Amino acid sequence: MKKVITYGTYDLLHAGHINLLRRAKEYGDYLLVVLSTDEFNALKHKTAYHSYEDRKLILEAIRYVDEVIPEKSWEQKISDVVDNNIDVFVMGDDWEGQFDFLKDYCEVIYLPRTDGISTTKIKQDLGLGKVNK
Repeated sequence: MKKVITYGTYDLLHAGHINLLRRAKEYGDYLLVVLSTDEFNALKHKTAYHSYEDRKLILEAIRYVDEVIPEKSWEQKISDVVDNNIDVFVMGDDWEGQFDFLKDYCEVIYLPRTDGISTTKIKQDLGLGKVNK
């Protein structure tokens, strides 16, 4: 079985998120999503509209997602890949090059973002204060 991993906050879920998850799943048989916890978001100076528990529940309902685990630190990526026998690491191309250090452990792929949509834009449109991608 070929296993794929991706990371994110997945707040205010939108078509761009679904496109990324669908395309990530196309690289393997099993998609593991590592979801930023509320505490980790605070360390990154990010604020999610939905709680970790709600974001996890939503992701688990998506047919492309096989499992969701918490992201608690930047440093856990290597252990996540090794401990879960990951074959492919997938992220949006706005992170191009940032995770190339994982190439020693698995294939690393950066996928193009969906044009015209982002959580940042949604939050701006809704006037939800400081926004993050």
